[in-house]
Amino acid sequence: MASAAHTETTTPGATAGLTDGPLEAWMEAVESRDARFDGWVTVGVTSTGIYCRPSCPTPVRPKRKNMTFFTTPAGAQDAGFRACKRCAPDATPGSPEWNRRNDLVARAIRAIDDGVVDREGVVGLADRLAVSSRHLQRVLVAEVGASPIRLARARRARAARLLIETTALPFSDVAFASGFESIRQFNDTVREVFAMSPTEMRGKRGGTTSVEAPAPEWISVRMPFRRPYRVDHVLGWLSIHAVSGIEEVDGRTYRRSMRLPGGPAIGEVTFGTEHIDARFRLSSLSDLQQAVQRFRRLLDLDADPAVIERRLGADPALRPLIDARPGIRSPAEVDGVDAVIRAVLHQQVSVASATAMCARLVAEHGDPLEHPHEGVTHVFPTADVWASIDPDRLGLTTARANTLHTVAVALAEGRVNVDPSADRDEAQAALVALKGIGPWTASIVALKALVDPDAFCPTDLALVRVAQRLGIAQDAPALAQAADAWRPWRSYAMHHLWAAYLDPE
Repeated sequence: MASAAHTETTTPGATAGLTDGPLEAWMEAVESRDARFDGWVTVGVTSTGIYCRPSCPTPVRPKRKNMTFFTTPAGAQDAGFRACKRCAPDATPGSPEWNRRNDLVARAIRAIDDGVVDREGVVGLADRLAVSSRHLQRVLVAEVGASPIRLARARRARAARLLIETTALPFSDVAFASGFESIRQFNDTVREVFAMSPTEMRGKRGGTTSVEAPAPEWISVRMPFRRPYRVDHVLGWLSIHAVSGIEEVDGRTYRRSMRLPGGPAIGEVTFGTEHIDARFRLSSLSDLQQAVQRFRRLLDLDADPAVIERRLGADPALRPLIDARPGIRSPAEVDGVDAVIRAVLHQQVSVASATAMCARLVAEHGDPLEHPHEGVTHVFPTADVWASIDPDRLGLTTARANTLHTVAVALAEGRVNVDPSADRDEAQAALVALKGIGPWTASIVALKALVDPDAFCPTDLALVRVAQRLGIAQDAPALAQAADAWRPWRSYAMHHLWAAYLDPE
C-alpha cells in the first residue's frame, strides 16, 4: 500500500485536529471509504460534530473543508465531537503506531490502555514514566490532542460500548467493568460520547437486557483485527510454546491463565474469519479491560499487515515468504514476568525441553486455580515467588538456576521493568547487565514481553539456517547486517523466517 497516511512517523496533533502531515491522503481515504486507514486516523466532521472512521458507510461524504483529523478518538472527543452511530469508530483495532514507537507518548498510551490511570491515577502513570504529571500532560496534548485523563476516559467509553453491545451484563456491572467510578459518570460519558443512553445503545444493536451470571462465570466479547490474519501461524506458534497447566491450544481455540490486579483469570479465544470470539473468567469485573488488552497484545491484534508487508516485501528474499504467508503476526505474552522467566528457561535448549521444564516448575510453584478450566489449572508464579525459591530447589543446571534467580530478584526489586510503560532500550540494557543474560535472551524478551515490532535475534540457530538456505546470509553477523533493511519490522521478518524453517513448503 503506497498511501502516505501509513508513513512510519507520527504527525503531531493538537486538540483542534492534525494540522500538517499527509492530509491529502487522509482526505482521499475518507472519500474512497478506505478501511485500511481505520484505527490509524479519526476524522471529525465540523458540519455535523461527529467523528468517524475513514471507511464510514454514510452515503454522503463530508466536504474537505469540513474534515479535521485526529490520531486518537480521545482527541476528537476532547475537541467536542461525538462518535458516529453508523460506523462505530471506537470498535476498530487500535493504532499500531503506539506499539511501534518507544518514546514517551507511545509508552504512556500503552500504559493507559493497560489500565494504569484507572488503577494508579495520572500521578502513578507519570511516576512509572519518570516524568512530572505536568510534563506528561503537555506532551500528550501536543501530540495526540488529549490529556491522560481524557485518553483513559476514551478507553472506558470504548470498553463500555463493547460490553453494552456484546454482553447481557446489567449496566451497573458494565460501568464497573469499564473502569467508571459511578453509574452517573458511566451514563453521562456514554451519552456525551455516543449521543445515546446505554439503554438506547443496547436496544439499537439488538442486545438483550437479561442478566448474565456474575464472576467467576464467563464474560464474552468480540475482538476485531485487521485482515489478513494468519491464524495457522499464530496457533502453531502458541501450540509449540504452550506450557502445560497455564495454557493450551484446542483446535482453533486457545486458552490461558493470567494474574490481574483483582486476582487470577482465564482467557479463551476462538478464531473466526472476521473477528475473534473471546471470553474471560475473572476474579473481579474491573479486570475485564486489562484482560482484553493483554490478549490483544498476546495475539498482536492491532498490527497492520499492509504496512508491515509493504516494507518487508521490498526485499526480494522475503517477498516469496510474504506471498506464501500473508498476515503473519508476532505473538507476545500476557505478562512480562512470564516472558522473561520462559526466555531464561529456553536458553540453549530446545523449545520442547524449555516448555517441559517450565510446566514442571509451574506445577511446583504456581498458584492452583480455584476454578480450573480444561487443561488450565495454575497461574504463573510472580517475580517475588521466583526470587524466593532457593536456586538449588529448581532442578536446573547450576548456571541456569542462578541466572533465573538473578533475573527474578531484579524483576522483583524493579531494577528490570518489562511493563507496557517500559522503555524498551533501557529494559534490554538492564537485562544484558545481569550475569547469565545475553543478547539472544534480551531480544526474546523484547519480542514477547515488550511487544517490540523491531526485535531481532541474529544468533538464533534456526534463523541462521533458513537464511543460509534462502541465500540471505551465511552467518549471524551477515544476517544482522541484512536485517537492517527490515527495520522497523524485524520481529515480523523473524516470524516469516521461522515459519519458512518449520515449513519449507
